Amino acid sequence: MKKWILTISSAVVLMFSASPLLAQNVVENFENGKIDWSNGVIEAVGIGAPPANPINMAQARAMAKRAAVIVARRNLLEVVNGVRIDSKTLVKNFMVESDVVRAEVQGVLQHSQVVDISYMSDGSVEATVAMPLTGALTDLVLPKTKGKPEGPTPQETPGRPAKGVTYTGLVVDARGFRVKPAMSPRILDEDGNEVYGSASVSREYAVQQGMAGYAKDLSAAKKNERVTDNPITVKGLRAASSGQTDIIISNEDATLIRSAAQESSFLEKCRVMIVLN
Repeated sequence: MKKWILTISSAVVLMFSASPLLAQNVVENFENGKIDWSNGVIEAVGIGAPPANPINMAQARAMAKRAAVIVARRNLLEVVNGVRIDSKTLVKNFMVESDVVRAEVQGVLQHSQVVDISYMSDGSVEATVAMPLTGALTDLVLPKTKGKPEGPTPQETPGRPAKGVTYTGLVVDARGFRVKPAMSPRILDEDGNEVYGSASVSREYAVQQGMAGYAKDLSAAKKNERVTDNPITVKGLRAASSGQTDIIISNEDATLIRSAAQESSFLEKCRVMIVLN
């Protein structure tokens, strides 16, 4: 639990200390919160009013603050419900199907961090709470076992990387068409076979850092520490029709990625960045 709390703190500090860069982040806004897919943080706000007849100002502020945090965590649940797991499933779908999952998600929310408190002139208080997309939440919703990869194996296809070239990650440029961020995105070839997805990754890495990072700037994505020094960069052709979270790339690029992944474990380690509009 301590490690998870430190992860939240680091992500939240990054968000609030790097505000000039937030315009380059992939952010999905909700009525009372947002999902920052680039930093992997879910955030919500809530407002609490002071009691009608407080004993003193200190009690009024304390009770308003407590109410604000309760409302913020209630709103955080609404935002979490809207998180896309994959092209077909939201977190709320999991919660509807399983009382156990619902109870565990609510337990995670109770450990969300209070990252900001604002005191209003009318005595009310606004609280902001945040939690990571990765860690406990990802552990709840990702498949517990790996599936079988789809499509041809590298041994069945030509197009191996040039001799001596080692790729350290994958950057997929999906700008120019509508793609929605998700916890478990897939990259498909033109025949619909999976090049990258939950069957390709180590679950440990996926839980710790998410299956993919998201950015708006291609140059920044290539330099992101997630993909390290020499990533393969490919241009997406279009979004898959189902849910618009999956990206179709050319068969030629798919062959290169499959082959390169045999030389290095970058797919297994989730060293993937996706660039969106």
